[in-house]
Amino acid sequence: MSKKFSRAIVTGLGLLAAGTMWSADAQAQDKKLKIYLSLSYSGNSWQSEASNIVKALAATPPYKDMVELKEVISGTDPQAQISAYESMIEDGADGIISFPISSTALNRTIKRGCDQGVLFFMYDATVTEKCAFNVSYVTAGFGENSAQALVNALGGKGNIFLSRGVPGNSVDKRHTDGAMSVFNKYPGIKVVAEYYSYWDDRTTQQETAKALASHPEVDGIWAQAGENGAIQALLDKGGKLVPVTGENSNGFRLALANPDYQAKGLKGVSAGSPPATSGYAFKLMMEILTKKRDLKPMNIEYPLPWVAADQVKLCKGEKFEDGCNTFPADKVPSSFVTEVLNPELLPELSIQSALNGTAVEGATIQPLPEDVKKAGNAPGINCDKCEAAPDQYKVTKVEALAN
Repeated sequence: MSKKFSRAIVTGLGLLAAGTMWSADAQAQDKKLKIYLSLSYSGNSWQSEASNIVKALAATPPYKDMVELKEVISGTDPQAQISAYESMIEDGADGIISFPISSTALNRTIKRGCDQGVLFFMYDATVTEKCAFNVSYVTAGFGENSAQALVNALGGKGNIFLSRGVPGNSVDKRHTDGAMSVFNKYPGIKVVAEYYSYWDDRTTQQETAKALASHPEVDGIWAQAGENGAIQALLDKGGKLVPVTGENSNGFRLALANPDYQAKGLKGVSAGSPPATSGYAFKLMMEILTKKRDLKPMNIEYPLPWVAADQVKLCKGEKFEDGCNTFPADKVPSSFVTEVLNPELLPELSIQSALNGTAVEGATIQPLPEDVKKAGNAPGINCDKCEAAPDQYKVTKVEALAN
């Protein structure tokens, strides 16, 4: 309490003035941080879960009394997301946490927001504007590692499909570039169909079915999110399965461990994009805004999940505990993206947080580990006028097959 405030208490007029001052000061202290959650592409399980866990964290003490969270979905047009950012900046946003539709188109608006004191955190997808934080696994090697796993499963030869993500997105580009850096080393590997599946099971199933109509004798499928749809398309075609590498849907992990599917030819590995990046980004943002962490804008790497068929372990409860990584089929939809949970970074969350955006009863926000891993350079994806490491496509999860 100020000396001026203390002296004012001794008179009635002073008391009235002091009460007014106290009220204004209390309102200033009670003002919530205005955080915007900006999605571009939406409509699949991955995006819903990533959004929901931010909402769940914002509703978890003590953040629930500190944060005013608003969600805006702008679609796949970069100009629409630019306009959304502009409105958020004008509305006095303290922070914007976002899945950006483009790595470069949003930069000018992001820079203007940074100059006005807005904190920008991108999750999963990235931008090249250096004032923004990028929290992503995009440089952790999904494309090259999953491609090498598929090559190994095929013995270095075969006709394959590429089931991609969203056109123009930095994540899709980095994954595909990494995959092709491996496939191009093996003359026996032929990409006979390439299509965009928008990281969605249903769309993947439809697009894979179209590819199968032209290439029924496919030998393997390299897929991004939506990979379980590729398996369903193969089953619909007649039951024969082939090696499939994909991301982290619960249905895909259950399929990999299914003995009947294995007998029909299914092999593969579950890796890929964790929706948990959104929760990690949100907690980092909040630690900065609440002065608990001093961190300059940087590219932050989230580790690459990697679960082979013999590593699938069912969870008994609603969290990742005791090394489990998959849920029973009656617990979550097949499209549920398992890597939305992380017992180290996001212990506050359960599958209900991811499905419904609800806080876990009795949970409180836990501090993040002190160390933050810096991501490597990916020119045009997470940095501009930068050089990538010579070994940016190095395979780290499996041994390369001799070609």
